Amino acid sequence: MLTIAYLANELPCTVEPYVMEEIAELRKRGVQVIAGSVRRPGMRSGQMREPDPQIVLQSLNPTVLAGAAVLCARRWARLSPLMKRILFCGREGLVRRLKALAHTFLGACYATLLKGRGVEHIHVHHGYFGSWIAMTAARLLGVRFSMTLHGSDLLLHGAYLDTKLAHCAFCMTISEYNRNYILQQYPGIDPDKVLVARMGVDLKEELVPSGSLPRGAGEVFKILTVGRLHAVKDHAFLVRACSELAARGVHFKCDIAGEGPERKHLERLIVSFGLAGQVRLLGHIRRKETNALYDGADLIVLTSRSEGIPLVLMEAMARGRVVLAPAITGIPELVVAERTGFLYKRGSIQDFVRQVLRIEGLARDVDRRCGSPPADLTGGLLERIGRAGQEQVRRKFNHRINLDRFAETLIARVRRGRENRPHANSVLQQVQLSL
Repeated sequence: MLTIAYLANELPCTVEPYVMEEIAELRKRGVQVIAGSVRRPGMRSGQMREPDPQIVLQSLNPTVLAGAAVLCARRWARLSPLMKRILFCGREGLVRRLKALAHTFLGACYATLLKGRGVEHIHVHHGYFGSWIAMTAARLLGVRFSMTLHGSDLLLHGAYLDTKLAHCAFCMTISEYNRNYILQQYPGIDPDKVLVARMGVDLKEELVPSGSLPRGAGEVFKILTVGRLHAVKDHAFLVRACSELAARGVHFKCDIAGEGPERKHLERLIVSFGLAGQVRLLGHIRRKETNALYDGADLIVLTSRSEGIPLVLMEAMARGRVVLAPAITGIPELVVAERTGFLYKRGSIQDFVRQVLRIEGLARDVDRRCGSPPADLTGGLLERIGRAGQEQVRRKFNHRINLDRFAETLIARVRRGRENRPHANSVLQQVQLSL
């Protein structure tokens, strides 16, 4: 039986359900997966169908710490290239280097916990500090490791990514944009080991886009955004854009669904712009409620500074909703301008507002623009874009299909590495090389 250790920053995590889904898919295919979490899980067991991780690195006992110290001493030669990178190479600051040293020891702790379990490969989700931990553990155990890169972990916080990419057996990333970025920024990396593994959403055959309805002059235009209230999501940009829409006399409501550290700042911003009656912070919304919000919105927007390819956009498009997002990173692979959705220029409130005004105008008088009765809207631009967006998700971002591909690719790559790995016995190693 193939045994893989799978490490995530936090497991389980409400905003990253796909990690547990990937683990479940590997197990369904007969792989023994040892699930690990760097942080303590943020939710109690029972809130998700999957069990808690078998390994939590924030819950280490003295025996593990002592074992890790012994392991580092015995296999120091395997750690020396990493230590050289931390101490003498690169442009990282002192704090970053000290953190890397701590993560190296956590990697030794992780290796200690994995010893004797027959682990042949370690896969880590995200390129943050967990990937350094996984890389260290893999070197100490003499196995290979791989990682999945998303957005910010590659484009904004790619600390020591040169070393991680050089030492990984292969890397999965969620968009062609990311793959091209890796190959351009790290030209020494073999292109064969950088793979695209798209995310996706569940699709139900009975889900039919409701389309855009004709609107009266005084009817409220409903805007929705869904996402954690974090600075990188830049909801402050959306609040400022709403202020501009209000100044132009647009009759709208904007709902922001999500919770996070930026809430207080956004509350103050909403009050300062006098938008308390038009912009609402809904807090954390459960799945069923989110679907109802999608169906009731005229436009789903995203205002992030950095992204991979957001699931929020896929979910909205799968329901036939019209979306507006920044033309950054891998988003144009999902949202093709004027075909499957609308894009605006990164950081431009003027362009964002211009696009919203255009979409609001189309939604208000779509029946007149189509030249058809209100009951027949299939010829309208927004209706066509909604259907094209749904088809785009069906073809390229189908969760079931992409999850299958992820599991198949990971297992095949691990088995390829097993076949190519030199045998421990020197005589058998020569036989293997002669085959």
